[in-house]
Amino acid sequence: MAKDRKIGVAMDFSKSSRAALRWSIDNLADKGDTFYILHIKSSSQDESRSKLWSKSGSPLIPLVEFREPEVMKKYEVPIDIEVLDILDTAVRQKEITVVTKLYWGDAREKLCEAVEDLKLDSLVMGSRGLSSITRIILGSVTNYVMTSANCPVTIVKDPDFHKN
Repeated sequence: MAKDRKIGVAMDFSKSSRAALRWSIDNLADKGDTFYILHIKSSSQDESRSKLWSKSGSPLIPLVEFREPEVMKKYEVPIDIEVLDILDTAVRQKEITVVTKLYWGDAREKLCEAVEDLKLDSLVMGSRGLSSITRIILGSVTNYVMTSANCPVTIVKDPDFHKN
């Protein structure tokens, strides 16, 4: 496998995005790779931050900083211990680098912009498993990114989608 790849993982802290994170680490992570955890926020309580970083997104945030409660609060990101534990374990066991990048705006557009801006080799994202009608009415972030991103996109289904 090629070394030092840039792998993006779309993270909204849902069950399906956690499944995508686990899958990407189990199946793609290799020593020297950099994992970009991409979190898109529709808006911010701090309008100046939304405007300041509306085009470029936040600065890259190393995992060691991202796990600090003050940093997560500053960026209005929920603290998810499970995600942080998964990332910490991956850094130690797989010898990868993890950084987080936050964007404000439409998730479909911002994920495609992140692929280009960060020059990602691949993107992994979860799928909530919307019904056909809901997907038609609301649109699907997954479908849009799959067809518009300039890199391979892997979709990891929500593990509970077919249980009912």
